[in-house]
Order: sequence, then structure tokens, then C-alpha cells
Amino acid sequence: MIAVDISCGYVDAPVNEGVDMVAEINRMKKEKNAVILAHYYQESAIQDIADFVGDSLALAQWAAKSDAEILVVCGVHFMGETAKILCPNKKVLIPDTNAGCSLADSCKAEDLAAFKKQYPGYKVVSYVNTSAAVKAHTDIVVTSTNARQIVESFPADEKLIFGPDRNLGNYINSITGRNMILWDGACHVHEKFSVEKIVALKKEYPNAQVLAHPECKSAVLALADKVGSTAALLKYALNSDCNEFIVATESGILHEMRKNGNGKTFIPAPPADSTCACNECNYMRLNTLKKLYNTLKYELPEVTVDAEIATKAIKPIEKMLEISAQLGL
Repeated sequence: MIAVDISCGYVDAPVNEGVDMVAEINRMKKEKNAVILAHYYQESAIQDIADFVGDSLALAQWAAKSDAEILVVCGVHFMGETAKILCPNKKVLIPDTNAGCSLADSCKAEDLAAFKKQYPGYKVVSYVNTSAAVKAHTDIVVTSTNARQIVESFPADEKLIFGPDRNLGNYINSITGRNMILWDGACHVHEKFSVEKIVALKKEYPNAQVLAHPECKSAVLALADKVGSTAALLKYALNSDCNEFIVATESGILHEMRKNGNGKTFIPAPPADSTCACNECNYMRLNTLKKLYNTLKYELPEVTVDAEIATKAIKPIEKMLEISAQLGL
């Protein structure tokens, strides 16, 4: 393999003029027995070339059952770590290791360990948007798709800590009647949605339904006709009799909605602090077609996870996948 510079977090190599990157990516996938796993929040060009497009739960499930030798995870870094933990003998690549997560960054492993000591006897439920090191301190992992069902799988009097997303935790508490102790973290994308701007859009599109991710603040969720994970919002919109939707989640999901929506109208809910008409995750958008091309070409950057951390972290992830399979999620 040719030596290349990845000190910046991605393969910093030029692509020759005239190269058809889409064709080359498809060729290299076959040649290298590689698959591309892309989150719904990726740019449309990456979604279109991916072998699997889904939310965090789906990407973990696909990684666990894939027979490919190389997994290219087009998402953020914790997703690459999860894939590596589930597939320790596979090569896991990510186009840009700078693709982090504000939620994961809000909860450090050493801080969670100290927090747990304040609540002896409590079990820890961690959102998948966490580092491998945090998962190693966790009893079970959840995604927005299965959080309610997994929380409800515990006895009603079980003492639980939920982290790091306070908005998702508040929402799960509200619909389950639980009183989980919440870590004070939030997604920088979903925190930005404006109630006032959504109300204004409702006046402009009076027949539109509001779709909202549970990482949004409770005031936004109160306006929603449907609250759910990206996969749940997509399914609802495609199966609904309604033809107009205001979508309060990262705007990358609109690509799949529009592609499969048979002419339905999808309006991105705007952030409060910007004149931009949509709300994008700057971390997710660090992955580009060029970086994906170079990642496959040079098989870098590769995701690694400390063996001791991986041994601990795989237990709560596998427990999540087991319960999800039992529930048909």
C-alpha cells in the first residue's frame, strides 16, 4: 500500500482529473470485497453509492451480519467504533476521523465513571452516540429506534442513569413514566430547531404534518405529529396519507424521503440562529465523495479500538442487538 498522509484525519491525496469516482468506488468495492454503510445524515452522493443506508441501529445490525472483508462507515466516529467492536476481524474504515459527535463529546468515560459513583445501585443506559470507552461503562446501549422498548424491558422500579442526551432521556421518561437520572448532554443539531420558525412554517403549509426526532427539545416535540428515529420518520412519511411534511431532524434524511416519497413535499425545519433554510450536522458533512474514494483506494484511515475497552463495550451493544431482534426492531 502506498504511503499517504492522514495526519489531518483523512487521506490527503489528489484525485486525477477525469477520474469517475463513482465508477471507481463501485469497482474497488467489488475488487476489495468492501461494503459502504452510510447514515441517513450523509450527503446525497454518498447515500446513493452506499450498499446500506440507515440509522444507527440499522448500521450496527448490518455491520454485525456482513460477510465483507472491509466495512467503510460513512457516518461519525462512534459508528466506526461500533462496527469495529462488532467485527474485530474486519478492516473498518471511515473517510474522515474528524467526523465526531457533539453528544459523544459531551460525555467522557472518566466523567461517566465518576457520575456513576454518585448513584450506587443504578444501571447505565447509554445512547449509541457515545465513545467505545463510555460504552465500556454501560449496562446496555440504545438507539432512538429502540430506546423506549429497552427502557421498558427493565423492571418498573429499576434505578437507571440515561445519557448523554437529556432531550431523548426526557422524552423516554415522559412516555414510559420512568424517572431516569439524565446526563446533561445534547445534540448541537437538534438543539437548534426553532419553535417559532416551525409555527411560521405551519402557517405557510397548514396541511403539513411535523416530524421530529426525539433529540429535539420538548417544546419542538410538542408540535410534532410524529416523534421518532430517522428510520421511523422516513417510514411514517412514506406510508402516510399526508402529502406535506415539516421535518425537524438533520436535513440529510430529506434525500431518502424525496427519492422514495412519490412526489410528496418535505420541508426542512430551519435552525433558530441562522438564515439557512435547513439544519445540517457539520460533522456528518465532513465525509465527501472524494474522501470516500481515497479511503477505499488507500484503505485508510482505519478505525481501531483498544482491546480491553472493546471486550467490555461489546457486551452492552450485543445486549441491545439481542433485545432488538426479540422485539422485531
